[in-house]
Amino acid sequence: MAKSTATFSKNEKEKARLKKAKDKKEKAEERKANTGKGKSLEDMMAYIDEYGNITSTPPDPSRKLKINAEDIQIGVAKQEDVPHDTVRNGVVSFFNESKGYGFIKDLQTQESIFVHINALTEPLKENNMVTFETEQGQKGLSAIKVKKK
Repeated sequence: MAKSTATFSKNEKEKARLKKAKDKKEKAEERKANTGKGKSLEDMMAYIDEYGNITSTPPDPSRKLKINAEDIQIGVAKQEDVPHDTVRNGVVSFFNESKGYGFIKDLQTQESIFVHINALTEPLKENNMVTFETEQGQKGLSAIKVKKK
């Protein structure tokens, strides 16, 4: 007489597979039964009021605002261009003598301007008050003719 090829683990796997298929079939039948009785599309809609809050009532068309596309600004507004020729005042916010560069914070525009050691007329340290001129460098404005006040 031949030995059965069905083992305990094979039987358990088969039972689990059949149970999973049965559960899946029951869920599908339940979904079919509930499709006609659910919420309507109008009940599921959400609107945003003029204050940005989510609400279930549609917005009032009379309160709609007209916005021109030209009035929308993306990014930061450009600061007024300061002429490059004028002498500007600033404070040395960072300077590394070993690397030979630093940054000056312009007192008028509050922008940080790169300064190279070759543009100095005398040695600088951090927090020194300076006067300088600017020129357009590779990556933006660079300070030239930098002097201590």
